[in-house]
Amino acid sequence: MNNPFLQTDYELMETQVNVLFKHNAVGRMTTINEPSVKSAPRFFMGITKQGNVVRYHETLDEDVKNELEQFAEKTPWSDAPNRVNMADIIRILSKERPVEHVYLGPAYVFPDMRGRSTQAIKITQMNIELLEPYFSDFVNDVIYGQPAFAVVQDQAAVSLCSNARSSSIAAEASLHTARDFRGRAYGLEAATAWAAEIQNQGRIALYSTAWNNFASQAVARKLKLRQYGMDLHFS
Repeated sequence: MNNPFLQTDYELMETQVNVLFKHNAVGRMTTINEPSVKSAPRFFMGITKQGNVVRYHETLDEDVKNELEQFAEKTPWSDAPNRVNMADIIRILSKERPVEHVYLGPAYVFPDMRGRSTQAIKITQMNIELLEPYFSDFVNDVIYGQPAFAVVQDQAAVSLCSNARSSSIAAEASLHTARDFRGRAYGLEAATAWAAEIQNQGRIALYSTAWNNFASQAVARKLKLRQYGMDLHFS
């Protein structure tokens, strides 16, 4: 494959949408790329400086799709700081049925993390009991979201990073830190170890979050992740 650190912003967005969602033979979204098999959003638009990557759910009405296509073609990156005029998208989608959920947030790519030392350890089924004190709800996520790395204190994982969604080309991070252990850079350690492992596999390490998740954006800044675009999902 091509050098993952040389992908353009537009190529990264195309990579991400294929990590996030499964598609049918004609490129329409079907389900979220997770074992739970939840339905993908009705409309996805990834905005980059080099153009927009758009995807439509396989059940979306063709007339609605065509109108959204015209809107997406006219939405430049310069609108991103203003969060785009989402009212227009909602108006178009509502011709079919009401919009129930909107997700909006920045999309990042990790720099080269290979060779960096961290105190995080790899979590496998051999030591998965370390998740029980603070991350018992994440056991199945870790089993299916390998690789997974955690910072451990007193025989308990206190910060955990694993695959949220994954493909043969890239993976997106799922990062969590137990409430009582936040503010100690443990999340940075876990995320660095996870990203290094993904990159050692020759894959691209991605990270995304919502605009209102300020703690997650602070992690992205401290890790010096590069924002390559902005994600919009409408369900």
